[in-house]
Order: sequence, then structure tokens, then C-alpha cells
Amino acid sequence: MADDGGRTAAHDMFDADVASKGLGIELVEAGDGAAVARMRVTPSMLNGHAIGHGGFVFLLADTAFALACNSHGPATVAAGGEISFLRPVREGDVLEAYATERVRQGRSGIYDVTVRRGDEVVAEFRGRSRTIARD
Repeated sequence: MADDGGRTAAHDMFDADVASKGLGIELVEAGDGAAVARMRVTPSMLNGHAIGHGGFVFLLADTAFALACNSHGPATVAAGGEISFLRPVREGDVLEAYATERVRQGRSGIYDVTVRRGDEVVAEFRGRSRTIARD
């Protein structure tokens, strides 16, 4: 649930996300089961073929997924995820990951994430979430 300033629990989670921030991932927006995250492909993200390593594309999609499923408030983690790489990404590309909630029932949820370079879809991700209890 967003507060009056548009902040959600996802914003609080992202504030503490050292891994995503260390890769230059930005939270563009998050709320009501949806989120957008952005990342520029840097030289250190390239593989031996001089294209973006799929692990970094997965990480961007996973971050958007985490933001979307945590936008409701209870702490939520990934129960699983899979990705299809559709096009290679290159150094300097700015990628945006658009996450949307497909279903949330009880403690479980399913979210789809489309990763784009401009208007071009470069990957599709599906994540399964699980709400956890905080100790």
C-alpha cells in the first residue's frame, strides 16, 4: 500500500538492496502489484561474446519482480523464477523491466516481467512469490 508520498514497502526494501544498487539498478516506480526498474548495461556486464551476460538481465527482471510483489506490504521473497532471453543486449543499452502481478492468493503469487530496450522486448520472466513471516 502506498503512503501519501507514493512510497510503498517496495521502496523501503529497495533502499536496503545493496546488490541491485551496486549494479546501478534504479527503481522507477512501484505500487499495487506492479513495478518498473531500469539498468544500463556496463562493460563489466559483458560475457565472452561481448554481449550482456544473461545473469544481469535476470537480476534486473528479478529486482522488478521483487519490487512488484513487495509493493503490497508483507515481506515477500522469490519461490522460483524463469527467464527466456529473446534478443542479445549490448554495452550501453538501457534496459527497463516492467513487472505485473498475474495472481496473488494467500501467501503465493505469480508475476510476469517484460524486459525492454526501448520498444524492443529482450527477455520475458515469470516469478513465483511467497510471503514470509518476519522474525
